[in-house]
Amino acid sequence: MARLADDTRVYDDLNVTSMLDVAFTLLIIFILMTTAAVQGIRVNLPQASDTPSLSEPKTRAITITENGSLFLDAFPMGSLAELEARLAQHRAAQPQFPVIVRGDAAVQYARVIEVLDMLGRLQLTQIGLVTQRLVR
Repeated sequence: MARLADDTRVYDDLNVTSMLDVAFTLLIIFILMTTAAVQGIRVNLPQASDTPSLSEPKTRAITITENGSLFLDAFPMGSLAELEARLAQHRAAQPQFPVIVRGDAAVQYARVIEVLDMLGRLQLTQIGLVTQRLVR
């Protein structure tokens, strides 16, 4: 009879251990399936040719040395007018191409402005100034 009295006792706590096991199992399955779905998509990718594209413009580099000498792609230019003429020839073949200006830190600022003004006259808009990364 004592056993029957124990069975009728009211439980005041809820055992959620099995419910948490199911929830964590579902969470793990969801994470694995989501990751597999993102990485598992198969696509037939096109093959790229080994030859460089002729439509890509070649970047021209203008270097201004410490004494103010001008170079275009490592070729010395006698004057700013010669540099302008050479860039005008390149512009006739390719209307827009990127130009980077590498000025020595000791060069006068006015010399860099002359080069930038000349690039503006040629209506070259893709201009970059090269600097060194600041080391801290």
